[in-house]
Amino acid sequence: MAEAEQSTEQAIKVRQVTEVHANWNEEERGAPGKFSFQLILDNGADEYVLRPSAEDSDVLVDLFEQTGTLYFDTERGVLIFGDISV
Repeated sequence: MAEAEQSTEQAIKVRQVTEVHANWNEEERGAPGKFSFQLILDNGADEYVLRPSAEDSDVLVDLFEQTGTLYFDTERGVLIFGDISV
């Protein structure tokens, strides 16, 4: 990748989430597991993994279903939901 192109890629701080993959991992038999969401940003230009609590995961799934457009601020770790009005 050319230096100018690499510099431009690093300058992008807010990317569109184009895919979300949900995972659940068993920590130990019979114990509560852990959820994670892999965010695919700008069709694979970058990715980020969120590791929310079970309660936050439930809320996130609802919000993912309610919005058509989702962005992620890679510098601040902030999800930005599009129009969620019903």
